[in-house]
Amino acid sequence: MSVMTRLQSQYERPTVAVHKFSSCDGCQLAFLNLGETLIKLTELVDIVHFVEAGANQPERAVDIAFVEGSISTPEEAERIKAVRQNSRYLIAIGACAIAGGIQALRNGQDVPAWTRAVYQHPEAIESLATATSLAQHVRVDFELQGCPINSFQLLSAIRALLFGVEPPRDQDKLCAECKRSGKACVMVTQQLPCMGAVTRTGCGVLCPHQSRDCYACYGPAENVNTQALIQQFQLLGVSPSVISQRFALFNNQSPAFARATQEAKNL
Repeated sequence: MSVMTRLQSQYERPTVAVHKFSSCDGCQLAFLNLGETLIKLTELVDIVHFVEAGANQPERAVDIAFVEGSISTPEEAERIKAVRQNSRYLIAIGACAIAGGIQALRNGQDVPAWTRAVYQHPEAIESLATATSLAQHVRVDFELQGCPINSFQLLSAIRALLFGVEPPRDQDKLCAECKRSGKACVMVTQQLPCMGAVTRTGCGVLCPHQSRDCYACYGPAENVNTQALIQQFQLLGVSPSVISQRFALFNNQSPAFARATQEAKNL
C-alpha cells in the first residue's frame, strides 16, 4: 500500500468486515480473544460483518475487510471477488489466506480420490483442484502472518489504518528474537531441527521458550537462506523426507518454502 487514506473521522466510524473462507477459524479468534478490548474497539470502528460475533452483512461495502482462509471451492473463488469489490482495504489474515495453509497440502494430489475416501456422498462436494492464497485471485493490500495471527497484530493494523499510515511489517527472523530474549538455541543445545533461522518473528518465541523447535507458523522472513538451513538439518541427521515436511506445513505455498520443499525432496 503506497498511498494510505486516513480512515478515522470525527463524525463516523470506519466500517470493518471479517470474512471466512476455507480455514479453521483460528485467526478470527484473535478478534474474540481481545475480550473487553474488542468492546472498546467498537467505539472506533463499526464491525458490520463478523458471523462468529453475530454481525451478518456479507455484501456490505466496508473500509477494511479482514479475510481468513484459502480459496478452495468454486463458490469461494467467486465470493472473494465480491469481497474485494466491496472493500477499500483487504487484509489477508493467517497462513491459509496468505500461503494456502494446511489444506494446500492436497495440491498436486488426487483430490477426487481423497474426496471419495472421506465422504459418503462425494458427488455433493464441490472442490477446486488446489487450495490457493487470496493474492492468486484478487489484489491484497496487506498481510498479517501467523497460524494463527495474534490479537496485537490486529490492533496494530487497525490503529495504523485509522490514522492513514501503513501497518508495520515485522521482518525480523525468529532467531533474532530468541537471542534478544536470552533463550538458548534449541538447535545447538538439543540438536532439534528448528525453523527459526528462516521464519518471521511475531509469535513471541512460543515454541523455543518451551524448549521446542520452531515449526514456522509465521511463514518465511525476508531474504531467507533455506539452502543453508537444509544443509544444517542434514548435519543433524534429519532425513530428506522430514526436512521437506518441515517446509511443507502451514505456509507450504509461499515461494521460499515451496522451493525448499522441492529441494529437500531432491536430496
